[in-house]
Amino acid sequence: MDATKKTEPLPNEHDHQQLMNAECGYASLVDEKEDGTQQLYLLIGGVHCAVCIQKIESTLYANDMVEKARLNFSTGRLHIAWKGDAEQANIFAKQIESLGYKVSPYDVKLEESTAEKENKFLLVCLGVAGFTAGNLMLLSVGLWATTAETMGMATREFMHWLSAIIAVPAIIFSGRPFFMSALKVLKKRQTNMDVPISLALILATGMSLLETLNGGEHVYYDSAVMLMFFLLIGRYLDFKARRTAKSAAMDLMQTLSGFATVLEEDKTRRVLIRDLDKEMLVSVAVGEKFPIDGVIKNGTTSVDTSLVTGETLPVELKSNDQVYAGTINLSAPVTVKVSGAVEDSLLAEIVRIMEKAEQGQAKYVRMADKAAKLYTPVVHTLAIAAFFFWWLGMGADWQQALMISVTVLIITCPCALGLAVPVVQVLATGRLMKRGVLVKSGDALERLANIDTVLLDKTGTLTCGAPKLIGKYDAESLKLATSLAQHSKHPLSQALVNAFDGKLLNVTGMVEKSGKGLEGQYKGKTIRLGSRSWCGDENSEQHDELEIWMNVDGEDPVLFLFKDQLRSDAPDIIQKLMHANMDITLLSGDRKKVADSIAQECGIQNVLSEQSPAQKYEHLKALKKQGHQVLMVGDGLNDAPVLSGADVSIAPGTAIDVAQNAADIIFMGEKLHPIYETYSTAVLAQKLVKQSFTLAVLYNLVAIPLAFMGMVTPLIAAICMSGSSLLVIANSFRLRLRA
Repeated sequence: MDATKKTEPLPNEHDHQQLMNAECGYASLVDEKEDGTQQLYLLIGGVHCAVCIQKIESTLYANDMVEKARLNFSTGRLHIAWKGDAEQANIFAKQIESLGYKVSPYDVKLEESTAEKENKFLLVCLGVAGFTAGNLMLLSVGLWATTAETMGMATREFMHWLSAIIAVPAIIFSGRPFFMSALKVLKKRQTNMDVPISLALILATGMSLLETLNGGEHVYYDSAVMLMFFLLIGRYLDFKARRTAKSAAMDLMQTLSGFATVLEEDKTRRVLIRDLDKEMLVSVAVGEKFPIDGVIKNGTTSVDTSLVTGETLPVELKSNDQVYAGTINLSAPVTVKVSGAVEDSLLAEIVRIMEKAEQGQAKYVRMADKAAKLYTPVVHTLAIAAFFFWWLGMGADWQQALMISVTVLIITCPCALGLAVPVVQVLATGRLMKRGVLVKSGDALERLANIDTVLLDKTGTLTCGAPKLIGKYDAESLKLATSLAQHSKHPLSQALVNAFDGKLLNVTGMVEKSGKGLEGQYKGKTIRLGSRSWCGDENSEQHDELEIWMNVDGEDPVLFLFKDQLRSDAPDIIQKLMHANMDITLLSGDRKKVADSIAQECGIQNVLSEQSPAQKYEHLKALKKQGHQVLMVGDGLNDAPVLSGADVSIAPGTAIDVAQNAADIIFMGEKLHPIYETYSTAVLAQKLVKQSFTLAVLYNLVAIPLAFMGMVTPLIAAICMSGSSLLVIANSFRLRLRA
């Protein structure tokens, strides 16, 4: 081995930027489609609001050649399509960078690494703020409990300096999420809740330092740090909600990455899935996922289509049958002829639908942010007005005028408004977690409380998602069938095994026929267990239920029927939701007869069956266009676009990972009761949030005039601000009193 040879390190974020600054630039990432359209995917950093999205997209659309420019808020993924030279990609990147945003090649691993860094950053800020707040409160107890005469001037000043040494570095360090956010919006001549927060932190700390230097008694380090700590909790919850929204599309994009085995004459080679072209022949082994949409060229197999259709039963496919990317080859190796590029696959289309749905969800911001937009300019104006009123109008010293101005800013600081949502959310989610419900999205309960329409998937949602044997059968026939079924992983075979409790027979010569069933020998007779066409009676009556047949030489075939059972409390929960004035619709990809049967058992009047993912999403869009607030409950990939696009979404714990990531809420167990429990908790939580907002507004209506008139000191302002927060917290704790 050559000792001088070194292993190249994996590229990091800095390396990516250096690569893009090289001669090839972003043009090397451009993909040209058959019609001559160029397309490029980039990762954009520093996007914080809808204004950022509009700014970037409008800048790109100013180029006449651009046909499409779409930036997804959740993932930060920018898609640009244009007619022209691939080198134009470098110009687009420079235009975006000139707006102040960071541009890099879209890479799932790089994006996840960036998100993880932000997660650690917020956690460290939160931890430092919490630790500092705890220590400052210990010092403040002594200052609050005694007077300067009792404590002694030297001791009091020492306590103030000790507080300053603890608080100032912590505020500088942990206040960065607010300071940086405020600086960015101020540069754009806008404002948000972080502006008054930052001003309050800076001025309260600055005034405290001034008082400490002058030996004054009004020091507010504890109030500043406590304010910062509580608001960092809300900021971290916001970040977790956004990261959850990203993960759903990320999981699907990972499915579209990787390698495929391409057949070329008598040889095979590994090719990136993104480089697969139409007409290529791809070999798919047993247990592998189909990497792309195509048509089976050679072979017969069973395919798990649950990723696309949501159905648990395998589908038997043969030559010339269509297969879709993401589905799993179960029983035999096959050769697939690629029908199109990866970006044209059904799975890629679902990714695009989900990204579109998630971007629509970005309009949901905290109620506190909405309120902040209304009063923040007023707060700033009042603080400035108070300063000039007392300094120029009333002839007060500038120090006294500044003290009153700071008092106005502190007393109107949006701490109570900032706590109104997070405190209720923490208590509500903690309560639900004890009942087997995981709330993933920060404002999910807020949205859930306002729904008026419920869309329900069938398989795995209303039903348990596992077929069970129904009816009565001859004991010997059931025993013989189960003895064969134990050798197969087919869901119906497993259902037979689960239904039989006893000693099994020794069947020999077991063979599994792809697309047909099982064959074995017992007492010199050939026994088959499988499909109607292979070993059953094709002239017998057709059933709505699932079926499997057993055929023994010289005997009439035996039919076994199965049914996917309803969750035990499904009819009761449906009725409770209807009594809450909900419109219920069963939205299923299953056959009409099966869907209608389940709906009838549950008492659901509205049924839409045989729905593709795109059709489900179009139905959702129609409902939202009519002004409905929609809850979606589902568990499959075919439900993922609707789960992402609905106003709020719920998935069972048995759902596939993509559905769980797309959903705002996950519930455990075999019953639907957690859905109604979550809804009723959300309604109460929303009621408490509104009450807390009302209390906060009333507090400001009383406190602001008093502060403006100089009737409140900064110390009293800090106490009032903390008191308003405690009042909000106390009101929120009423959630724990609910039975």
